[in-house]
Amino acid sequence: MKKKTLLVIDDDAVFNGLLRRQIEAMGFASVGAGSWAEAQQKLGEIEPSAIILDFKLPDSDAARILGELRNQYPVIVLTGYGSIPNAVSAIREGATDFLTKPVNVDELELTVRRVLETAELRESNRFYRTQLASRRPGPLVYASQAMHEVQALIDAVGPTDTTVLILGESGTGKEMVAQAIHERSPRAQRELVAIDGCGLQENLFESELFGHERGAFTGADRQKKGLIEVAAGSTLFLDEIGDIGPAIQAKLLRVMETSSFRRLGGNKTLAADARFVAATNRDIEALSRAGSFRSDLYFRLSRFVITIPPLRERREDIEPLAQHFLALLTRTAPMTLATDALKLLVAYDWPGNVRELRNAIERGVILARPGNQVRTEHLAFIPRDRAGEVVLRFGQEPNLEQIEREYLRQVMAKYGGNRQKTAAVLGVSERHIYRLIEKYSLADKSVA
Repeated sequence: MKKKTLLVIDDDAVFNGLLRRQIEAMGFASVGAGSWAEAQQKLGEIEPSAIILDFKLPDSDAARILGELRNQYPVIVLTGYGSIPNAVSAIREGATDFLTKPVNVDELELTVRRVLETAELRESNRFYRTQLASRRPGPLVYASQAMHEVQALIDAVGPTDTTVLILGESGTGKEMVAQAIHERSPRAQRELVAIDGCGLQENLFESELFGHERGAFTGADRQKKGLIEVAAGSTLFLDEIGDIGPAIQAKLLRVMETSSFRRLGGNKTLAADARFVAATNRDIEALSRAGSFRSDLYFRLSRFVITIPPLRERREDIEPLAQHFLALLTRTAPMTLATDALKLLVAYDWPGNVRELRNAIERGVILARPGNQVRTEHLAFIPRDRAGEVVLRFGQEPNLEQIEREYLRQVMAKYGGNRQKTAAVLGVSERHIYRLIEKYSLADKSVA
């Protein structure tokens, strides 16, 4: 974590140096300026966490300076001993707090820490109001071996600061995995910050990510911090990274390589202290080969890759997920899933993955009220032809045994592991089904 920096503006060189030494003894960094002109030059080079400003300067006055600074930095004003009117005036003009000269060391530390904590709380509140996407998802719910392996990867990479790329179809739970990574990191005390690469126009996305200076473009009437700044000391989740344009790809690569960036319309280089976790439902490796996604950015992002399988390939997770969503949605009036309804859920392919399953349970709950059970008629929106079909998908060209095993597994899942029904559908003896189950080690997975 980088130290917070305070800018001390006071024309008394001895007092300025003394104040800075006391600030550094508290564990902060400090920069000094003896005039407003010098302070403006320093503000073009650094981004202080707070400013300590003398009420009287040789080239300006506190009222004018506060008018320029109050929307950008917390400011502590220094006034002469007993000059209460000056202090009141400074607060009215936008000062965060004030101190009287000579400054008591204990009072200085108390005031500085209070002002910094207040500024951080205000930043967090702004983030909560504007970033609905960063709400904490619930815990990962699964029973499949595939998701056990995903969890193991999360546990391994979470405590590091390594950039992570999460791959998976839409609705598989990529943001939940990002949240789980964040919660296992040393940055977990701060909220994860999220931005969607396909949810905003490119110019708005750039402004949200990097922030902008006043006058950077039409309508930029004040300075705005970007999410890279908001995520300082935390994790920045870049959702749908495969949809961002070439210009932003180049800027994002520079941030990752240099740990620094500039706001739009600004010349000041700012430090980036965020961990990056990205996600996409696109094949960005293929996009990078085709030249539509920067290969150097892809290699930077893919240092550690976690792939989330689609729900149709981990049907063991459908029942625990369905029960989890049902419990969440019916806390005040608990409901259950009928056995035939659960079979229908397990047999369906879920092209929208976990998100679609949750929506299905929510709609089923609405249709089942008043009552205490979700039944098949409450899931009538699931197409029966889709629920009844068997679709075989493989990551590469399968051999005949792989096709036979997957087809048998899906038919057994459809009929809840009933070997007699499975044999009838396949047109073979029940004894033959037993032999196939043993051959393909499906005994413990008869209901997928």
